Amino acid sequence: MDKNLSKDQLNQLKQQWLNELKKSQALSGPDEPPRNDLKPSVSAIECLINDEETVQCLKSSDSNAQIYMPFDFIQNYFDVYGKMKHYDGYDRFEFQQSNAKVVYDPKSPYTYTGVFMTFDSYNVEARERVKCISGITGVPLSTQWHIEGYYYGIQIAQFGMSHYSKHMTQKPPTKQVYENAEGSVQVLKQNSRWSSSNKYCLVENEEDKERNSRVIKFSTPDSIPLGSGASLVLGNTMEFILSFDLKMVANGSLSVVLETNDKMKQYTIHYITNSLVIDYDLKSNIYYGIGPSRTWRHMARDLLTDLKKGIGLTTKKQAKKVRIAIQKVSRLIVRGRGYIDNVTLSTSEHLTQFFDASQWMYLNQDKKTGGWKNDVERRLEGYPPIPAGWISAMGQGQGMSVLSRAYHVFHDPKYIVALSHALQPFTKSSEQGGVRATFLKTYTWYEEYPTKPSSFVLNGFMYSLIGLYDFKSLLEHEFGFGSTTYKLVKQLYHDGMTSLKAMLPLYDGGSRTFYDLRHFILGMPPNVARWDYHTTHLSQLVLLYSVSNEPVLKKYFDNWSGYLRGKVAKHN
Repeated sequence: MDKNLSKDQLNQLKQQWLNELKKSQALSGPDEPPRNDLKPSVSAIECLINDEETVQCLKSSDSNAQIYMPFDFIQNYFDVYGKMKHYDGYDRFEFQQSNAKVVYDPKSPYTYTGVFMTFDSYNVEARERVKCISGITGVPLSTQWHIEGYYYGIQIAQFGMSHYSKHMTQKPPTKQVYENAEGSVQVLKQNSRWSSSNKYCLVENEEDKERNSRVIKFSTPDSIPLGSGASLVLGNTMEFILSFDLKMVANGSLSVVLETNDKMKQYTIHYITNSLVIDYDLKSNIYYGIGPSRTWRHMARDLLTDLKKGIGLTTKKQAKKVRIAIQKVSRLIVRGRGYIDNVTLSTSEHLTQFFDASQWMYLNQDKKTGGWKNDVERRLEGYPPIPAGWISAMGQGQGMSVLSRAYHVFHDPKYIVALSHALQPFTKSSEQGGVRATFLKTYTWYEEYPTKPSSFVLNGFMYSLIGLYDFKSLLEHEFGFGSTTYKLVKQLYHDGMTSLKAMLPLYDGGSRTFYDLRHFILGMPPNVARWDYHTTHLSQLVLLYSVSNEPVLKKYFDNWSGYLRGKVAKHN
């Protein structure tokens, strides 16, 4: 940042000041003398900052001799925030100590069946480090630590809990069903909803014994190009979440034609029966692999997200920001041989996306360790690299929060089995492939990152406690207090809460919280939490206080909340 004001910039500031002065003089009224006493002159002055750098400032000539520093300098030097706000009739500059987001403020007691913290405001799929939502699994692929994209259990859990929480808080979606195969049309006809790009493309309405309902059977020649086949007109300008049931007999595709506000340009998203992650031809075609899909599968695709991720595709870790809107979902085209049913456009499909996340958590849990392994190397400053295959206590906790809710919604006992297995890493040290650590040979800790030596990351630890609490509460509500699994999860939660209450003072930096304890463990400078992590700490304390009523949690919540407003710890 250039900290020196040019002569033109200085004159501009002077003129702005004088213009404001004229406004204030105009307010004095016709019978009052001009308020010349308010007209100070200003001059440039050099300010020396901590004997290290200089900044060009303004000095007034009035008796108080005020010094005015450029806010750009103040903002960067002190890590504070401010911007001009425009209201009806006046402008105001608004200054904030932090850029903190909303802190969790539950309107009802926290429960494993309810909203997870503030996740109803999360939009995981829109994150720049989400490569796309996989067409095969329906969950995010991350690029945070590897450009090619990989599955990251924590992000997938957050994706699931955000959609579950939105399902709990948002009004029911609007839906328009375009095909449920319950009509009387037996074959493709001129007046049906389906049309054909080739006389050999066939669409039939037939009974499916497996589903015990009527479905649409389609068959097109293998030789026709992608984007050709049997077409269903949609013409929807309001709902952009496409859902359908699909079963493919042979390789094929399902394509969706979109009209956009990009000079009314049409884009086509092709969902094809292969293992491709995502591709874009840099013109108008975006491709997602959906796997072979040889059995019936319910899919829900956010067409706007799929469009933006395709256009924004890069070779970097962060996707390009894309501004584009869908004007109309024009038509759907099937190609190959297969069956389709329940073609619907809606404003949301949160439970389907939650189910996809829950299913991924179940299918990708390591059966030997009970952990959700991260198949990418992780590096933290000051520590040796953590090789791929590591398990995170935060991932375990958030996975349990997802699966506890999945059992509540779907009542499938397989989720209880997975939850029970997820406790295993909490009983083993990092050296043994688990997440358990000990602070000063006294306090049990569950590690977000299994570093050597331990790093004691606070937010990951508290997420693991919330996950343990969710599973403990589920067992209490559904199965009682007698099982061995219940006794184990109760003990793990109790040990963690004991450590949290004792160790919270170590994370108090006097004006902001610490992210971890590397300053204590490694003797490095403190790793001060960003404001969004600081507010995460506050939200987690609110939740844990609401279920434990522990006074020390309330004490630190009150202290740390003040830091958002510029309060600092007392000095001697």
